[in-house]
Amino acid sequence: MRLGHARAHIKKPDRKDVLVVAFDEGSTVAGVFTKNQFCAAPVLVCREHLKKHASVRALVVNTGCANAGTGAQGLADARATCEAAAKLIGCAPREVLPFSTGVILEHLPMDRLLAGLPACMAGLTADGWGDAAEAIMTTDTLPKAASRQIDIHGHTVTITGIAKGAGMIEPNMATMLGFIATDAVVGEDVLADMVKEAADLSFNAITVDGDTSTNDSFVLIATAQAGNPPINGEGTAEYAKLQEAVNAVAIDLAQAIVRDGEGATKFITVKVEGGQTREECMRIGKSIANSPLVKTAFFASDPNLGRILAAIGKARVKDLDTSKIRVYLDAVLVAEHGGRAESYREELGAAVMKQPEITIRVVLNRGIESGTVWTCDFSYDYVKINADYRS
Repeated sequence: MRLGHARAHIKKPDRKDVLVVAFDEGSTVAGVFTKNQFCAAPVLVCREHLKKHASVRALVVNTGCANAGTGAQGLADARATCEAAAKLIGCAPREVLPFSTGVILEHLPMDRLLAGLPACMAGLTADGWGDAAEAIMTTDTLPKAASRQIDIHGHTVTITGIAKGAGMIEPNMATMLGFIATDAVVGEDVLADMVKEAADLSFNAITVDGDTSTNDSFVLIATAQAGNPPINGEGTAEYAKLQEAVNAVAIDLAQAIVRDGEGATKFITVKVEGGQTREECMRIGKSIANSPLVKTAFFASDPNLGRILAAIGKARVKDLDTSKIRVYLDAVLVAEHGGRAESYREELGAAVMKQPEITIRVVLNRGIESGTVWTCDFSYDYVKINADYRS
């Protein structure tokens, strides 16, 4: 597996903005993509290629233009990108997956994108992960990468990933753009299961602003170079070990996106426990994490914590008994028995809220399931960054 980038001037001069990731023959890929119905042209092409062919030889990623809301021309541009990369690599266009990120409702500058591909190919290197993480950034303030190594039957297996994202973040399947590769030998069906579980526990558990992008894509690639006995089914120790490592890399990347949320000053963990189902726990967690009133209160360190109760109550969880719910800020009990806890004092809440990392814990006391959501606060800079996004 090799990575190469170019400065193609897609949107801004002299920045890394095109990435090619090339794989040896025999590599397989599985992916999950946005559920936004206005999905981008590259998402449509990726789905089309993966449906017809499970093997992959290359990914092509550009930043600066999302190629979303671009109609037939956008589809033609995404396919032309695959064709051009395939000629340079020596594979079929269906073995190339295109990805784009940036401004919606604008066409790709194809002359610049295609002109950048030869430089990407010329610079392919196995240790290009750092440059690759930079090449997919938009409003990100820093590159996002993570890696793990495990042992499977005496073979060292590596799992490495990169991601981008800072705004328009509430994935409804995956991340803004996320790519994780392992050199393990993994069956195609197993890979598809792994990417779904990893997405649910990581990228589907974060939110910055509650907006699902048109371009969200998360793919897991197995290059089969580690030489381990093939992992072909769930329920084995080897499967569980690899899944755990993939999940860990995905969670690291997802949390990095939240920490780098546009204008974010605080990292907030929302834990919902004692639910009847994980789905209802995640519903309540997302309701809290997406509330602009909750997020702005945390930015100001203002313990106006009735906003959390309101967010719980609007989550549309059936037959929720609010008298059984307990709400904590870190270890501080804020609410119980349907109201403010007798032991709670505002200065205690304010002290917790001034911290850079905070946990909101909600105990429903109606079951054994739980769910965790990671989010950030809303600051003045979030508005500034998005007001000036196209400048």
